[in-house]
Amino acid sequence: MFADRDFELERESRIGEQDLIADLELDVVWNAMALGDEVVHASARSAMLSSLTTPEQIRYRQAVLADCLEHPAIVREIHDLAVAAIASERQVYRGWFSNRGEALVSRSIAVLEALVGFLKQLRTLTENHAAEFSSEGFGRFFDTLRRELDDEYFDEIAQHLRQLRFRDGVLGSAQLGKQSQGIRYVLRVPRRDNRTFLFRRPAVKKPAYSWTIPARDEAGGQAMSALRDRVLSLVANALGQSTDHVLSFLSALRTELGFYVGCLNLHDQLAAKHEPECVPDPYPPGTSILNARALYDPCLSLRIPNRVQGNDLCADGKPLIIITGANQGGKSTLLRGLGVAQLMMQAGMLVPASSYGATVTSGVFTHYKREEDATMTSGKFDEELARMSEITGAINTDALLICNESFAATNEREGSEVAAEVIHAMTDTRNTVVFVTHLYELAHGLYQHHADATLFLRADRGIDGHRTFHITEGEPLPTSYGEDLYQRTFSAAPPTAGSAAQRQGAPQDGDT
Repeated sequence: MFADRDFELERESRIGEQDLIADLELDVVWNAMALGDEVVHASARSAMLSSLTTPEQIRYRQAVLADCLEHPAIVREIHDLAVAAIASERQVYRGWFSNRGEALVSRSIAVLEALVGFLKQLRTLTENHAAEFSSEGFGRFFDTLRRELDDEYFDEIAQHLRQLRFRDGVLGSAQLGKQSQGIRYVLRVPRRDNRTFLFRRPAVKKPAYSWTIPARDEAGGQAMSALRDRVLSLVANALGQSTDHVLSFLSALRTELGFYVGCLNLHDQLAAKHEPECVPDPYPPGTSILNARALYDPCLSLRIPNRVQGNDLCADGKPLIIITGANQGGKSTLLRGLGVAQLMMQAGMLVPASSYGATVTSGVFTHYKREEDATMTSGKFDEELARMSEITGAINTDALLICNESFAATNEREGSEVAAEVIHAMTDTRNTVVFVTHLYELAHGLYQHHADATLFLRADRGIDGHRTFHITEGEPLPTSYGEDLYQRTFSAAPPTAGSAAQRQGAPQDGDT
């Protein structure tokens, strides 16, 4: 996932993150990627919300994803090995006395023996398929496996595991402390002449003292068992740490590959519908690039059986995009598709479009209209202002702010003035703003005075009022054709020519 550090699932939430997830419907994408796997879901969530900040990081991850798309079966096999290895550890019985040294040693040995089998399978996959991968990420991964999982490593593990079974008993040493209490317990490596009695060489020259516990001496047996646990406690801790180290490697492997498996799952679902996907072109901060062809909303595509209408946009050098036009004409869908595409690009994923190029942002923020506060603690306009205040406090420079009908909860004049102030403040600090609005005063004022720095898009409407869901460049109109919705809802008759002519003039009653 990274060239210079590990990928972490745990991360601090930033301001506006929950709004971003809800507004862009990101759970739809993550559920499609996970297909019920909680770890894949967590990996996808963390990767998309922890956006990469440089084109180099994005291209590094894109190269790894390209290898995954080229060899999906091998990637899934490696991922499944990590999943199975972690599951095997949980199947090893912990026992009622798992805090005892001998029990901890026995369990760690059983776990390690199981994990070694999976590590050997990983090495076999490396030997068979490493040459087929070309990305730097997979190259480093396979080089690490070749270097660390060699024959010498497995031979050493096998030797240690044989010794740790203590088939010839436990040899330890201790010293006498205060009040004749044992101190400084140390586990010793058995000597060759300390094996079984039948193969033991003649007695050593040094004097030795021994004591045999009678068969019915329960107290003596318990005391000896306590001594044995005391001697084994240190090696139990060391062995437990070794087991945890192997498990942490496999867990990290499962987490990082889980993200790419999620990308494969999402790709399979979109490709099955013949939806376009592309490798996006990231540009460094400060370049003001934003263009796309056939950009669509993957969340909508994943929810419906048919393909989704894509749209083109070219906003290079335009820090502000104003989208107006007919109600239910696809404006919010384009907005959501753009936000999701930016997050997917900065996660190193494929983007739902035929082509996509954009400046790498410092963060994506959303400000959507909300329903009335059920608790009646504040009005809608106050709530909108409070959320925007939080965003302005968190946003820095080179960020992307996506607004959907913001400040429409008050009258048009006040809403337009507030929105214009926010837009100017954001663009003046080198942020990009995409704003869907029905506030004609706002859109018309920007068109008159800031047309050179603004891209104006408009949702198309057919002559008979039907929605084409095409978003094209166009001057803002003083109506959103709310009458079409009224006619479609309450009347089967199409709009008349007269009403169509009226809609080109001043807003009529019921328009928004």
